[in-house]
Amino acid sequence: MTSIRFLLLVGTALATSSGAAFAQSTTPAPGTPPQTPPPAQEPAPEAEADAEAQVEDVVVQGRATDVRTSIDSVSYSLADDLQAATGTLAEALRNIPSVEVDPDGNVSLRGDANITILIDGRPSTQFNGPSRGQMVLQIPASQYARIEVMTNPSAAYSPEGGGGVINLISKPNAVRPGATTTGSIRANIGDDGRYNFGANIAHVMGKTTLTGDIGVRHDGFLQEIERIRTRFDAGSNQFLESRQSQVIDGVSDVLFVRLAAEHNLDDHTQLVGELRHTDVESLAQAVDLYEADDAVGGIASAYRRDSAGGFIGQFSGATARVLRRFGDDGHEWTNEVRFDRNRFTFGFDTVVDQQVPAAPVFYEDLDNQNRQNMVGVTSAYVRPFSDGGRLRLGYELQAFDLELDNSFASGPTPDNLTPDPIVSNEFHVDQAVHAVYATWEKPFSEKLSAQFGLRLEQANIDLDQVTTNIQSSNDYFRAYPTLHLSYTLAEGETLRGSYSRRIQRPGPQDLNPFLTYQDNLNYRSGNPDLLPQETDSFEVMWQKRIQQTFYQATLYYRDTKDAFTPVTSDIGGGIFLTRPENLGSSAVTGLELVANGALHPTLRYNASINAFRQEIDAAGIPGATDREGESVSGRLTLNWQPTPNDFLQISGIWSGDQQLAQGVRETAQLVNLGYRRKLNKDWSFQATIRDVFDEFGAVSTIETPTFTDRTSQTFGGRAAYIGLTWSFGTGQRRPEQFDFSAPTTGS
Repeated sequence: MTSIRFLLLVGTALATSSGAAFAQSTTPAPGTPPQTPPPAQEPAPEAEADAEAQVEDVVVQGRATDVRTSIDSVSYSLADDLQAATGTLAEALRNIPSVEVDPDGNVSLRGDANITILIDGRPSTQFNGPSRGQMVLQIPASQYARIEVMTNPSAAYSPEGGGGVINLISKPNAVRPGATTTGSIRANIGDDGRYNFGANIAHVMGKTTLTGDIGVRHDGFLQEIERIRTRFDAGSNQFLESRQSQVIDGVSDVLFVRLAAEHNLDDHTQLVGELRHTDVESLAQAVDLYEADDAVGGIASAYRRDSAGGFIGQFSGATARVLRRFGDDGHEWTNEVRFDRNRFTFGFDTVVDQQVPAAPVFYEDLDNQNRQNMVGVTSAYVRPFSDGGRLRLGYELQAFDLELDNSFASGPTPDNLTPDPIVSNEFHVDQAVHAVYATWEKPFSEKLSAQFGLRLEQANIDLDQVTTNIQSSNDYFRAYPTLHLSYTLAEGETLRGSYSRRIQRPGPQDLNPFLTYQDNLNYRSGNPDLLPQETDSFEVMWQKRIQQTFYQATLYYRDTKDAFTPVTSDIGGGIFLTRPENLGSSAVTGLELVANGALHPTLRYNASINAFRQEIDAAGIPGATDREGESVSGRLTLNWQPTPNDFLQISGIWSGDQQLAQGVRETAQLVNLGYRRKLNKDWSFQATIRDVFDEFGAVSTIETPTFTDRTSQTFGGRAAYIGLTWSFGTGQRRPEQFDFSAPTTGS
C-alpha cells in the first residue's frame, strides 16, 4: 500500500515539474465539467470560448440569483439568501432544493445521507469524515457564492456518495483586469452574545493577484433531548420503561483564514495555489437525568450526570496547481496537488451522582482523538472539437491515513481514574483510491446532445487494530459508467435523462470493531465486515424557462445494494449498542418539483417539493423488518422588494416521516426571517431571525420485539442578528461565475 509520505513526495515533484507555486485559482476544478457563465456578466474571452464548445448547457439568466443548470448539475445562488449572510452552512443548505440538514448537521440529498461534499469541485476532508456534522453547523455560509447539486454526476467526479454530490462554490474575490484592490467587510451581532465578522480583499500587481479571506464566528446553542425506552424484562414478563432527559448548553467559536496567489507566466500558463486553515471550538455544559422503573411500579435506577467538554478541531490545507491552455477554445491541461491535515478531539469530563441505588459519586473522562492526513493528485485534460464535441480525460488519486484513539476512564476521584479496556482502543486506516476517467460530449443534432462517461477505480484499504495487533486489507476494482442525454423540446424547454453507478465506501470509523463510549447507556461501534454499498441511479428531468421564471420536474429511481443502516441492539444492563449493517437492498422512487418565479414585480418565490416512496429489505438484520412507505418534504421562500433599497425574506422548510430499518424519523419544520437595507453604494444593513418559533428538532423511533426507543431532540436554534456590510475597492468586484474561469491575462 502506498504511504502518505511517498505520495507527498510524488505530488510535490509533479507540482514542481509543472512550475506550480502556492496561489489561489479561479479556474474550474480539475476534472470538473466547465459550465457556461451568465452572458450578461461579460465573461472573459476564455470563458466565452469555453461556452461556445459546451454541449447543451442551459443558463437561467436575467438575474444573478437565478437557477443555473447544465447537463449533469443544478446550481443555486446564495446572493439573496439572508440567512446565509449571517448564519452557518447548515442554514444555507436547508434552503436548497433536494438538500436536508438535521439538527446534528447530518446532510442528505433526497433522504439519502450518503453524499460527498466538495469545495470548488475538490474533495474536502472536513466535510467528509466524522467532523462533517460539526463543520456544517459551525462554518459561516458567507464564504460561499453558490451551491451546486449533482444527484447524477458525470464520470469526471468521484462516484463516492450514493445520494450524489454537493459542490460548495467559493465567492470569487479576484478583481477585473485594470483594477488594483477590492474587497468587503461585514459584521453582525446577535442575541445572547452572538456575533460574526468577515473580510476579504484582492490586490493585483501586474500578472499576479493576491487574495485573502478571514472569518470569525461566535454562537450559542441549547439542545434538549428526551428519550423514552421500554425493555422486555424476562423475570416479570413485562416491558419496563426508562426515561432520560439531557440539556446541553454551550458556545461555539470558529476562525477561518485563507491566503492565496495567482500568477500568469504568459498568455497560456497560469500558476495557482492556496493556503487555508479553520479552527473550531464547540464547548458545552450538559445535565443528564435518568430513571428506570422496576417490575412493581417503583424506581429501579436513577442518577444525575453533569458533564463539561465538547469538540475542538483544527483543519489545515494547501493546494498547488498549474494550468496550461492550448489556444482560446477551452483546450487545456491542469495538474494539481492538495494536502489536508485534520486534528480534532471530542471529549467530556463527567460527575455521576448515582441516586438509586445510592452509591458514592464517581467521575468519568472521555477523550476521542482523530488525526488524519490526506493527499490528492489530479491531472485533467480537456479537448474540444470543431463539431461541438468535447473529450475529457483524467487521473485522480485520493489517499489518506487516519488514526483513531479512543480513551475512556472512570474512578472515585478525578485523579484516580482507571481506563476501561472495553471502550479504549486505537485504530489506524490507510486508504488510497486511484481513478482514471473519460467523458465524451457530442451534439447529434440541433436538439439532441449526449455525454458518455466511464470511470475506473482501484481501491486499496489497510486496517490496523493496534490494540489487538490485528491487521487486514481490502483491495478491489470497480467500473462506474455514466450517461447523460439532453433534448431541446422548444426554446427554453429541455428534457434530460441520466444514469450513473455510484458507491459508498465505509468510513474508517464504520470499520472500527471496538466500542466507542457515547454515554453510560449508549455505545457505538464499527463493523469490519461492512461491505461498500452500490447504487444504480436513474433520472428523467424536465426544465422550462420563461424569462425569469424557472420550472423543473424530476422523476428519479435509486436501487441500492448492501445499503448502510444503523442497527441498535440491547446488550444488557440497560445499554444499547448502535453499529452499521448492510441491508439486503433499498429502493427509492420519487418526484421532485422546483419552481422559481415572480408573483408580482416586487415579490418573487422559490419553492420545491419532493415526494418519494421507500422500500427497505431488512432481511438478516436482528430486530428489523421489511418496510415501505411514502414521505413528502419541501421548502418555500418569499422575497419581497418593495423599493430598490429594501429587501424582505421569509422561508419555511418541512420534512416528512422517513422509514428506517428499525423505525421512523418523524416530521420537522423550520421558519426563518430576514431584512436587508441598502444604505448607499458601499454600505448595507441586514437583520435576520433564525428558527422563529424555536421548535426545529428531530424525533426518531425504534421498534423491535424486545425493546422500543423514542428520542426527541429540540435544536434550540432561535437566533437574531443585525449587522453592516461595507464594500470597497478601486475596481468593480468580479461577478459570480458558475465556472470560475480565469480572468483575462494581465499585462
